[in-house]
Amino acid sequence: MTRFAKIERNTNETKIAVELNIDGSGQAEIKTGVGFMDHMLDLFIKHGLFDGKIIANGDTWIDDHHTTEDIGIVLGQVFREALGDKKGIKRYGTAFVPMDDALAQVVVDCSNRPHLEYRITPQLNAKVGSFDTELVHEFLWKFALEARINLHVIVPYGHNTHHIIEAVFKALARALDEAVQIDPRVKGVPSTKGLLT
Repeated sequence: MTRFAKIERNTNETKIAVELNIDGSGQAEIKTGVGFMDHMLDLFIKHGLFDGKIIANGDTWIDDHHTTEDIGIVLGQVFREALGDKKGIKRYGTAFVPMDDALAQVVVDCSNRPHLEYRITPQLNAKVGSFDTELVHEFLWKFALEARINLHVIVPYGHNTHHIIEAVFKALARALDEAVQIDPRVKGVPSTKGLLT
């Protein structure tokens, strides 16, 4: 079984095309016009062992906000579609990832009940290169909303802003990889309700 989806979304601000194979091997083709996001999305695909293509063309002459937000929207939609009916999945996943001085924990529930808790204790620098770090929250919130997952991001410590954000993206990928694995013991969807809603 290959769980795959692709979506294109075109607005006056951005043109986004995303393809995602949940059952991949970490092959990525990323070109968003936002260099830092290219790096983070490449890490996301590789550490989640997905296969993904993310191509974006946005109004980056204004800033990176619209492009980053819209990538989160479309990637979330593609993830949800690729996951399908969720029958047999583990549903929950958690990962701790260290990156030099920083430690990130991400916990996910593919529950169809979108929520984001974003608890980064250390103060992030306002920018990494030209990238506004407040956009990390924007990306994660839109991804969680459209993927319809419960997403908790916890960073108890770290000094280097790049390392903190990188640890978050790697942990997100690894937590999702765990949550979407098929467990042969699970019959139907993993919920006492009989559906994930």
